[in-house]
Amino acid sequence: MFVIKERFFSIGDDFDVIDEHGTKVFHVDGKVLSVRNKIVIEDASGQEVATLHRHLVALRPTYEIRIGGEKAAEVRKKLITPFRDKFTIDVPGSDDLEMKGDLLDHEYAIERDGTEVAVVSKRWLTIRDTYAVQVTAGVDPLLIIGSVLALDLAMERDKKKADED
Repeated sequence: MFVIKERFFSIGDDFDVIDEHGTKVFHVDGKVLSVRNKIVIEDASGQEVATLHRHLVALRPTYEIRIGGEKAAEVRKKLITPFRDKFTIDVPGSDDLEMKGDLLDHEYAIERDGTEVAVVSKRWLTIRDTYAVQVTAGVDPLLIIGSVLALDLAMERDKKKADED
């Protein structure tokens, strides 16, 4: 299980992703003031292990995740989703994932072919403004954490657009 600070994008600060024992697993450098909303994820020793950035030219919110310098996935909002937002995690090959549930309130699951591979919830924690990410064994936690952060960026961006209208 990983613990992530909620809504850090509105401030643009950096933060640590910790495990359930409080041990730092990753450091997230939120360069959200950049045009492309770039995020750098470092391991506990400070080595860059993944990046995340927004595609500037896309029909819908699209974020690219690179792990170890290689493109690992694109996270994008589905075009037609009545009643609820849904995001697809498009990975190379046919193992795409889908984020379903209450995305805005951090109560959702990530599924591959209908099988749950990760769960995101605020209910498991008593720490304010944080949420937990439980990743199934055998699933790359960097892919899941990157996808969750991409969703946060997209939702924050939608919220800012709505506030401006």
